[in-house]
Amino acid sequence: MSPTSETAQGGRRLVIVESPAKAKTIKGYLGPGYTVEASVGHIRDLPNGAAEVPEKYTGEVRRLGVDVEHDFQPVYVVNADKKAQVKKLKDLLRESDELFLATDEDREGEAIAWHLQEVLKPKVPVKRMVFHEITKDAIQQAVRNPRELNKKLVDAQETRRILDRLYGYEVSPVLWKKVMPRLSAGRVQSVATRLVVERERERIAFRSAEYWDLTGTFSQASGSAGSGDPSDPSSLVARLASVDGVRVAQGRDFDSLGRARTANVLHLDEANARALAAALENTTFQVRSVESKPYRRSPYAPFRTTTLQQEASRKLGFGAKVTMQVAQKLYENGFITYMRTDSTTLSETAVAAARAQVTQLYGASYLPDKPRTYAGKVKNAQEAHEAIRPSGDRFRTPAETGLTGDQFRLYELIWKRTVASQMKDATGNSVTVRIGGTASDGRNAEFSASGKTITFHGFMKAYVEGTDDPNAELDDRERRLPQVSEGDPLSAEEITADGHSTKPPARYTEASLVKELEEREIGRPSTYASIIGTILDRGYVFKKGTALVPSFLSFAVVNLLEKHFGRLVDYDFTARMEDDLDRIARGEAEAVPWLRRFYFGETGPMTGESAAADAGNGDGDHLGGLKELVTDLGAIDAREVSSFPVADGIVLRVGKYGPYVERGEKDTEGYQSADVPPDMAPDELTVEKAEELLAQPRGGRELGTDPGSGHTIVAKAGRYGPYVTEVLPEGTPKTGKNAVKPRTASLFKTMSLDTVTLEDALKLMSLPRVVGNDAEGVEITAQNGRYGPYLKKGTDSRSLQSEEQLFTITLEEALAIYAQPKQRGRAAAKPPLKELGDDPTSGRPVVVKDGRFGPYVTDGETNATLRSTDTVEGITPERGFELLAEKRAKGPAKKTAKKTTAKKTATKATATKAAATKAAAKKTAAKTAAKKTAAKATTAKRTAASAAAKKTAAEPPAED
Repeated sequence: MSPTSETAQGGRRLVIVESPAKAKTIKGYLGPGYTVEASVGHIRDLPNGAAEVPEKYTGEVRRLGVDVEHDFQPVYVVNADKKAQVKKLKDLLRESDELFLATDEDREGEAIAWHLQEVLKPKVPVKRMVFHEITKDAIQQAVRNPRELNKKLVDAQETRRILDRLYGYEVSPVLWKKVMPRLSAGRVQSVATRLVVERERERIAFRSAEYWDLTGTFSQASGSAGSGDPSDPSSLVARLASVDGVRVAQGRDFDSLGRARTANVLHLDEANARALAAALENTTFQVRSVESKPYRRSPYAPFRTTTLQQEASRKLGFGAKVTMQVAQKLYENGFITYMRTDSTTLSETAVAAARAQVTQLYGASYLPDKPRTYAGKVKNAQEAHEAIRPSGDRFRTPAETGLTGDQFRLYELIWKRTVASQMKDATGNSVTVRIGGTASDGRNAEFSASGKTITFHGFMKAYVEGTDDPNAELDDRERRLPQVSEGDPLSAEEITADGHSTKPPARYTEASLVKELEEREIGRPSTYASIIGTILDRGYVFKKGTALVPSFLSFAVVNLLEKHFGRLVDYDFTARMEDDLDRIARGEAEAVPWLRRFYFGETGPMTGESAAADAGNGDGDHLGGLKELVTDLGAIDAREVSSFPVADGIVLRVGKYGPYVERGEKDTEGYQSADVPPDMAPDELTVEKAEELLAQPRGGRELGTDPGSGHTIVAKAGRYGPYVTEVLPEGTPKTGKNAVKPRTASLFKTMSLDTVTLEDALKLMSLPRVVGNDAEGVEITAQNGRYGPYLKKGTDSRSLQSEEQLFTITLEEALAIYAQPKQRGRAAAKPPLKELGDDPTSGRPVVVKDGRFGPYVTDGETNATLRSTDTVEGITPERGFELLAEKRAKGPAKKTAKKTTAKKTATKATATKAAATKAAAKKTAAKTAAKKTAAKATTAKRTAASAAAKKTAAEPPAED
C-alpha cells in the first residue's frame, strides 16, 4: 500500500526536513495527505552571546551558555531568526495526526530531530524517518519503516557541541588579550592552523641542495632486428643510475638542510657531471639487463566525503566548501546519495546498478565475476551509511540527468568513480632496462630506464584518479620502450649533464590538508570543509593559487597555543579526544565525567584513577583542566609570543594593525620599523627583503615641499592603495572645532609610489578642478571618485574616459559631454586587466576586470569579486576558476522583494468603505493610549538593546 493511500485512511502527517529544497522534492514523492515543511537547519542551539541567555541564568552560565557546575547542562535557545519558522511548525503540527522527523541521518541530523521534538512538544505519535537518497522509492520506504530517535547519537553530538563551546569560549579570550581582538580558537581549527604553520616553518628552515646527473638518449645499433611493432619507439631515454657501482644521488638523498642523508651515494657536481658526459661521448653501450614484471592496478573505492573533496579539488578545481555546496544540491534534488559519509560501502542495489552499467557501456569483458566490496578505512565509520553514489536502483548517466555546469561535472565525477569501482583490474607489464658502458677515463657508468605498458585497461576505461603532485604520472599513462634484449648493443645519440635542486615541501592545498587531517584522525571528515572555511575567514590562512599560506597572525596564534596550551594543539591529544567522543557515541563512556575531567582536571569534583575510569579514558592521562589553564595568564608575554627573529637585530612583530619588522629599541637612536605587506608569505620574508622594507622611510617617501603651504609632501602605501598627503606642522589641532585635516589624494592607476613626483602630487591634491561655468553660470568641476573620474554640474554627473582627463578637459569639451543625453545604461566596457584562459566549466574565456567594487573575474556569465588576499598581478588561472566555481555554487543572488501597492478594485473599495469609517473612529480613541505605550516600549527596547550590545561585544566568536 502506498504512503498516499495509507494517509487517506490514517489521517494527516507532518514531515519535517532540514531544507526547503529537500521539502519541495520530497513533497512530490509523498503526494496529498502529507505536509512537508523545512526546519531550515537548526532551530535551537547554544546562545551566541550573553544577550541571548534567559535572565534567570547568571555568572559563568551566562558567559558560556553551559552550566559547568551542574553536569555541564547546556542552555538552549531558539534562534531569533527561527522563531517565525518554529511558530509555523507548531501551527502545522496542531493540524496533524502524526509527526515524522526526516532530518539527515548523521549525528547532526539526529540532534536537529531531537531539538524539534523538544521545542514542538508534539502530542501526536512521533517517528524518526531516515533515508540516504531522495528518490521516490527511498522516501516511500522510509515512511513505511520509521524508527525511534537514537539518543546515543544525540548525546554524542551534544557532547561535541559542549566541548567545542568550552574550548572556543575559554581559549579565544586569551588570544584577544595577548595577540589581537576578535580572534578565535577551536578544537579542530587551531590544530588545522598549526599544520599549515608547521609546513611554512619547514619551508623557512629549508636549504636547497644542488645535484647533477646525466640523461642519455640511446638507439639500437643499425641492423638490429627490434620488435617489428611500428608503435614501439626507436630510441629510449635513460638516466644515470650508478658510477663504478655507487648509486648517483637524487633529490630523496638530501635532507631539508641540503645535507646528504648517507655517505653511500655519489654526489655529482656540475664539473664532474660535465666531465663524465664528455668521457662517455664515444663509448659503446650494451643492454646489461631487462627485467619485466606483471602490472596490476585495482579500482579505487567509491567516494566518501573526504575523497570526494580531494578529487574535486584535483580534477575540477573546487575548494572543499564549493564541493559540499554543489553536492548538497545534487543530494536534495535526488541525484546522489547523502554526501556526508565516512563509508565506502555500496548497497546491493547500488552494486547491481553499477554492474549493469559496466556491461551496458563497456561490455561483459570488463565485469568481474563477483561484486567488489571495499572495507572502510576510516576509524569509527558509520557503516550503516553508504558511499556517495548516484541515487536510485538504476544510475542515470550524466547525459541523462539534464544537469549543467558545476553540478554536471561533480555528478559525472561521482558516477564515473562508482561505476569504475565495480570493474576489473587494469593489467599490463612494467619493464626496467639497464644500460652500461665504460667511459674513456675508465669509469663504469650504468643508466636505467623504466617503462609500462597496459594490455587491459579495465576500470581505467571509466576513471583514473588524480594526484596532488602536478608532476606525478597518472595510472593510465604508458611509457613504451623499444623491444631490447640483454646483450644488445646500443649507441648514444646524446648525453647531457642536468642540474637539479631540491625543493621545499609543498604547501598544503585544501585537498592535501583534508587528507592530512583524516590520516591523523583529527576531527570528523564531514566538518573539514567548514574548518577550512573558518581558518580562511579568520585571516589565519590565505590562498595563493590553490596553496594555503599561513599569515603572520597565525604564527603568533600558534606560537601562543604551543607554548601555553600545548596539549590543546597536540595532534595525538586531539586524535585521542576524537576517540573518546566516538566511545561516548557507542555508549562505552559517559559524557559528564569525561567533560568534568577535561574542564576541571584532577582538582575537579572527581579525582584520581576513578575519575579517569568513569570517564572511560583508559590511560587516564590525556585529559586535564582547561579552566586552570586559562585562569592564570600572567606567564604569557604578549610581546614574546608575537615576535619572531628574522636576522641579527631584525625582528618581525605581529601588532594590532598587522605585521611589521623593526630593528633596535623603540624611542632610541637608530630605531627602524616598516610594515610588512599583508599578502606576503612568511617564507618570502628573507633578510634581504626585511632590509629592503626597513630602507623605505616609515613616514612614506618624501617628495618635497609644497611652495604654496610650505608643508612636506609624502607618498605612502595605504590600506586602500597608494596615496600622497601633506605633513602638517607639529601642534596643528587634529580634533575639535579647529581641527585641520591634511590634504590627501589617491594615486592614479598609471602611477606608482616609486616614480610619483612632487609635481604629480600637487596636481592630485588640487582636485577637484574647476573646469568653468555653463551658459547659466553653473560651475562644472572635474573630480576623482570611488568609481572613477567624472564631471559634476550641480547634481548632474558624467563619467570621464580616463583619469588624465581630469587635468586636460576643457570647458568646451565638458559642455559637449553635457550636451549629449545622459546614459542610463552601462558605460562602455573597460579593457580586461588580465586574461586567464578558458574556464573548464563554461568553456568561456575568463578575464580579470576592474569593476565598480574593485577587480573581479568573469567568464561573461558569472562574476566573482577578488578577495582581499588576491591581487590582479598574482592571481592564477586556477584561482580565477575557483572563485567562479564558488560563486556558481552559491547560486544567483536573492532579489529583494519590491514593495508594491495592491490595486484595489471598485468592488473592494465599496465593500471596505464602511469598515474603514468605523476603524477610523476606533483608531482615534486608541491613539493617545498607543502613543504612551509606544514611548514606554521604545525606552525599554533601547535599554535592552544597549545592554545586549555591551554583552555581545564581550562574547567570543563561534567555535568549531
